[in-house]
Amino acid sequence: MNEAPKLTDRQQQILSLIQSTIERKGSPPTRAEIANALGFKSANAAEEHLKALARKGAIELVSGTSRGIRLKEAALRSINQIRSKQFHLPLDGLAQLALPLIGRVAAGSPILAQEHVDQTFYVENSLFQHAPDYLLKVRGMSMRDAGIMDGDLLAVQISKEAKNGQIVVARLGEEVTVKRFRRTPNSIELLPENPDFQTIVVQPGEPFEIEGLAVGLIRNTMLF
Repeated sequence: MNEAPKLTDRQQQILSLIQSTIERKGSPPTRAEIANALGFKSANAAEEHLKALARKGAIELVSGTSRGIRLKEAALRSINQIRSKQFHLPLDGLAQLALPLIGRVAAGSPILAQEHVDQTFYVENSLFQHAPDYLLKVRGMSMRDAGIMDGDLLAVQISKEAKNGQIVVARLGEEVTVKRFRRTPNSIELLPENPDFQTIVVQPGEPFEIEGLAVGLIRNTMLF
């Protein structure tokens, strides 16, 4: 059996995004989607990283289609052979999903930009009903009554849309926050789950963007 390829941190991150997108959508991401998620300036930058992954035998590129990316067996072995900064499940060897852990997010930059990634966690993908794309470290207690505490790791699925009642990761100007989403006829409301915090009301024209949906939580044990 061929050895798993040695990948850079960035290549490992792209491979993780490809895997989670396939798990979630049934097809790999486009170059533009990779560039947008990871903060590349263009789809061409994503293409160069994909070519490097192909040269290392982690993926196969299929010409003639924007989603022409196929994972190879070596890609899964590469994920399981990464030992630094690794989160182990009780049953070692089941880890299949690599999730970047996002710490503090710089103003105006993509959440999955490399400088925001503190480490990578490896978890068994069947633990989540909906496959996450990354973990976000929770700061503060505004979502306490929803069971989301300061220091928890929130599993997040990339999405730009949300339904009323869903817990979202949202960008408000220069800040990123976790709140429950509600759209009204005149505004968007971000609701805390702690009476000590006030509802955030986003008026039309104010800088606002949904970054993702909460799909799970990691504390000292797995919570879903």
